[in-house]
Amino acid sequence: MTTIDWDAEAATFDEEPDHGLRDPAVRTAWAARMAAWLPDEPSDVLDLGCGTGSLALLAAEQGHRVTAVDLSPRMADAARAKLAGTGAEVLTGTAERPPVGERRFDVVLVRHVLWALPDPEAALGDWAALLRPGGRLVLVEGVWNGVGLPARRLTTALAPHTVQVGLEWLSAEPALWGGPVDDERYAVVARVAQPQRHREVVDVHLILRRGDEVLLARRAGTGYADGLWHAPSGHVEDGEDVCEAMVREAAEEIGVRLGREDLRVALVMQHRGPGGPPRTGWFFEAEYGEVVHGKGSEPYNREPHKCSGLDWYPLDSLPYDIVAYCRAGLMAYRAGERFVIHWHEDGDPIGYAPDTPDRALPLPVTRTAT
Repeated sequence: MTTIDWDAEAATFDEEPDHGLRDPAVRTAWAARMAAWLPDEPSDVLDLGCGTGSLALLAAEQGHRVTAVDLSPRMADAARAKLAGTGAEVLTGTAERPPVGERRFDVVLVRHVLWALPDPEAALGDWAALLRPGGRLVLVEGVWNGVGLPARRLTTALAPHTVQVGLEWLSAEPALWGGPVDDERYAVVARVAQPQRHREVVDVHLILRRGDEVLLARRAGTGYADGLWHAPSGHVEDGEDVCEAMVREAAEEIGVRLGREDLRVALVMQHRGPGGPPRTGWFFEAEYGEVVHGKGSEPYNREPHKCSGLDWYPLDSLPYDIVAYCRAGLMAYRAGERFVIHWHEDGDPIGYAPDTPDRALPLPVTRTAT
C-alpha cells in the first residue's frame, strides 16, 4: 500500500520508488504512459503539485516545454535541481491558483494532488481555463485505504468543462508502482473543446493626465507583470459597457471618482501578451486638474495587495520597467494614433525591452466622407 506523508507545507507523497521514479523499471513504465498521454508534438505542459519534478522531467525529456509548480519551497528547490538544464521553469505556489498569470498551456498535468484539495470540482474548472483550445487535462488519482478521489466523482466533475474524457485503470499495472497494488489507481485524459467562435477579453486603461505627466501603478502580487509599471486598468465585466468599466476600475484601484462625461477615448488597441490570448483594450483620457482635483478625489493606492505604489511620469520620459504593450499604447497616444495592434511573439518579454522589436502597428483612420 502507498503511505501518505503530510509535508509541513503541502500534501505530497513520500519520496518512495513509485513516486520519485528512482527505480529504472518504474521510470520506464511512467515514461511510456507519459508519451501516450501527452501530445506527439512539443507542447507547453503545466505540472501542478510537481513535488520533486519526476513527471516534469519525463515530459521535458520527451521534448515538451515544462512549467512546474509546487506549494512547498523545499519541493520546488528539489524540482529545480532535478530539471536543471532542461529549460523547464519551476514556480512556488498553489495548485488551485498557480502563479502563471495569463499564460495558457496545451496540457495541465496533475498527479496525486486533486484528492487533497478542499474543492476539487472548482479546481477542475480553473485548470480547464488554463488550457488553450483543444488542450488536455492529464490527471492521475486514486483511492488509498479509503482516502482519495473515486474515478466516478472525477469523470462526473469534468463533464461541464470537457468534450472528451478517457479513463485508464492503472491498479493492475505493477510496473508503474514497483509491485502489485490492491487499491484504486487510475488516470484521466480529458480534452477541452476547440473554439467555435473567436472571443476576446475587453480591458480598459486610464490615462490620467496632470499636465504632461501620466499616473502609473506598479503591479505586485498578481502573478503577471509584477514589479512593472502599468496604467490603472482592469477587465470589462458582464453587463458593463467600456465607460462603466473605466469608471468602476478608477474608483476601485486609485479612489478617483469619475463620470462618463469625464472620459475621452484616447486609443483602442488589440494586444496579445507572450503566450497569451488576444485582448481588446480601450484607453481613456481624463484630466487631473479639470476632473479629479476639482472633485476632491485625490488618487491613492486602494489595492495594496495588487499594487506596490503610484507615481507620475512625463509622457516623454516613461520608465523602462513598464509593461510593454502599455508603454506602446501611451507612446501611440502621444503620437496621435487612435487604433493600434500590439502583438507579442511568444519569446518576447512582458516588460518593455529596448532591444526587442517594436510590435506596435498603428492602423490608418478613415477620413470623413464629403
